[in-house]
Amino acid sequence: MKEEMWHLSAEVKRALDEGKPVVALESTIISHGMPYPHNLSTAQEVERIIREQGAVPATIAIFNHKVRIGLDDEELAFLATRKQVEKVSRRDLPYVLAMGKVGATTVAATMICAATVGIRVFATGGIGGVHREGEQTMDISADLTELARTRVAVVSAGVKSILDIGRTLEVLETNGVPVIGYQTDAFPSFYARDSGYGVDCRVDAPEDVAQIMRAKWRLGLDGGLVVANPVPSEAALDFDEMEAIICRALKEAKQEGITGKRITPFLLDRIKALSGGESLAANVALVKHNARVAAQVAVAYHALINE
Repeated sequence: MKEEMWHLSAEVKRALDEGKPVVALESTIISHGMPYPHNLSTAQEVERIIREQGAVPATIAIFNHKVRIGLDDEELAFLATRKQVEKVSRRDLPYVLAMGKVGATTVAATMICAATVGIRVFATGGIGGVHREGEQTMDISADLTELARTRVAVVSAGVKSILDIGRTLEVLETNGVPVIGYQTDAFPSFYARDSGYGVDCRVDAPEDVAQIMRAKWRLGLDGGLVVANPVPSEAALDFDEMEAIICRALKEAKQEGITGKRITPFLLDRIKALSGGESLAANVALVKHNARVAAQVAVAYHALINE
């Protein structure tokens, strides 16, 4: 690791030096995933939840030619309010770093940065995947290839429901990425608790997830794990109702020629409007829930590897 390209906050550095549990957090959800002020309050609350569970939060972003791991309140507010923040995946890291731009990390980029400094657990909302009609467009998120190569366990409420969930699960299977249902036999669909698809296995305790993480990496198997953690039942939305809204938003995106990096923010904004704000409330709830579970997994994994 080239030290001049990395900046760890004092809290994160101390935790890593002392071998304490740390949870990585992406920053795209702040800059592109939610509107202000919900993005900022959620980011702050997620960090508080992780600390309450006995782990240290490490929100990751790019500022001034450096990957910053662990952000202060001013940096979180900057990401939450600035319009010109680059969305950074694996391919974008060299450009954004070299040009000194401000960048918010996606799941893929966050995994890379977390693994580089030794963080093994990451909480997000939903991972990227195969887009609908991906068999024609070949629009497949780099999150999936990163999960195939980078040793980080990703706690999420499944994949974003704007995607083709079935094909996404097929790609994960092809790449040997375990999909673990956390207290569920069903693979969640972000806003809803069930997608109609199953998981590879079910576990009911953070210690079980930690055991699987250790076993996979002790075998010498590269790549991460998906810990599928459904949105809390009190915040969950109806799958069929959300599917109708998503299909309408997708049709609008197609009519307006919106593709690439622009499509996910566009769809999330339209889904929020079409659902009367219910999708945003569910998104906030599931992100907080994922943070809590991820912190519990990080604590369990830390205890296991230090036995």
